[in-house]
Amino acid sequence: MVEMTETRNKAGTKEWIGLAVLVLSCVLVSMDMSVLFVALPFLTTDLEPSSSELLWITDAYGFLLAGMLITMGTLGDRIGRRRLLLAGALGFGVASVLAALSTGPGTLIAARALLGVAGATLAPSTLSLIRNMFHDDRERATAVGVWTAGFAGGAALGPVIGGALLEHFWWGSVFLVNVPVMLLLLVLGPLLLPEYRDPEPGRFDVLGAVLSLVAVLGIVYGIKQAAEHGLGWAPAAYVAAGALVGGGFLYRQRVIDNPMIDLALFRSRRFSVSLATETLAIFALVGYSLFTSQYMQLVLGMGPLEAALWSLPTFLVMPAGIAAATVLAPRIGNANVMVVGLLVSVAGYVALALIRTDSGSGHLIGALTVVALGIGGVVAVVTDMILSSAPPERAGSASALSETAAEFGGALGIAVLGSIGTAIYRTTVTDNAPDGLSSQELDAARDTLGAAVDTAATLPGSSGEALRQVAFDAFTREMRITAVVGAILLTGAALAIGMLLRGTTPEAATQDETAATEATSNPVG
Repeated sequence: MVEMTETRNKAGTKEWIGLAVLVLSCVLVSMDMSVLFVALPFLTTDLEPSSSELLWITDAYGFLLAGMLITMGTLGDRIGRRRLLLAGALGFGVASVLAALSTGPGTLIAARALLGVAGATLAPSTLSLIRNMFHDDRERATAVGVWTAGFAGGAALGPVIGGALLEHFWWGSVFLVNVPVMLLLLVLGPLLLPEYRDPEPGRFDVLGAVLSLVAVLGIVYGIKQAAEHGLGWAPAAYVAAGALVGGGFLYRQRVIDNPMIDLALFRSRRFSVSLATETLAIFALVGYSLFTSQYMQLVLGMGPLEAALWSLPTFLVMPAGIAAATVLAPRIGNANVMVVGLLVSVAGYVALALIRTDSGSGHLIGALTVVALGIGGVVAVVTDMILSSAPPERAGSASALSETAAEFGGALGIAVLGSIGTAIYRTTVTDNAPDGLSSQELDAARDTLGAAVDTAATLPGSSGEALRQVAFDAFTREMRITAVVGAILLTGAALAIGMLLRGTTPEAATQDETAATEATSNPVG
């Protein structure tokens, strides 16, 4: 049986090297969500997928990753987090090879799905292992900050590394880069990482695992459909069906003896407020990122690699926000750090609300850097609060909830802010389009910015330039309004945290953690 008593011993060299190995694997999990985008033109030429197949090539990884997080987090609590991590590393490496060597769309879709399942084992396992490797509060906060920076950095590095590889190799190389790191994890993991599992896990809830998968897939798929095609009955039906199945899953967790998720965790205000804050912060950050690449490439005329390189400062500044939050949290309290971080991000969104067609990359990247600085600190603090609010034997489940909240936040951000932006863009183009356009040209121009640019290129002289300018002005208008929405949401979150977590101190946090631990021993209550 694993010893359940936590000590406050300082971590040694072994733990910090182990953290580096864990973070490296997290970088790849995050990177695999963005690296494919730069490879799409090349693999499309080679594999010739249909539009439906291309959609599943891009979506299979994210869908399975989101859908399996809760199941894998709970499974790690039962069979051992290191064991699950190493199994996931092996699966991730094998699936990466299959993806690189795919000779048809079906094979690539299957490989991307396997990558998603394997990625779902890596993300919560790494975070829950950190919970057990670093017992000192400050060291754990630092470790979580490094982990957070790794995830953010992976998303930023994906297009850059992918673009660099595609300059010299075929599209499959963007997947093969995963293999050496996973081999390193398989070799060093047993030497550096401790094993931990719940000594009394009970029976694994197979039906609950199926319900959670169906619920998450239904909701995420419906949100993605709404983001791509607008609000309608079909996306609403998917979301409603997912929510209905999710309700059944939550009811089952209340009545069975060995639930996958301890709903008693939500009795901890620190846990529930932190989870909601993480969702909202990722909602704002990921939702607005939908516009940044289009602005740089279509409005400013950058290439994909140049745009990716310009985006790097936004993510590279995150470690500064994380470091500042880690230093300030023990001194002024987690709640105050969260409020300050959110308000810093609000300042960035206010700057984005002033952007124009001729503002240039400096204005955009400068404002986004301020946003990332604030949100980086917030996410690091809330992730540590989520982990520390859960008892050690439930760290895997808590980690999975944290990751699922982030996935939902990103999906909702793209759907909601994307829908708002699309409605503003279409209305503005319709109202200001130059005279003389045919109905087909007008429909194409108000559909997307890319279609408007393509349509403008087919028009003679001044007409094409006029349409292009109208489209650019409409797009920057939607960027300004969605920035205002982001600023309002994060300001509201800061005010809510100030009221709900007022007076949070290390001593109060310890009492809250004890209460949560006692609550989980009687989850039905």
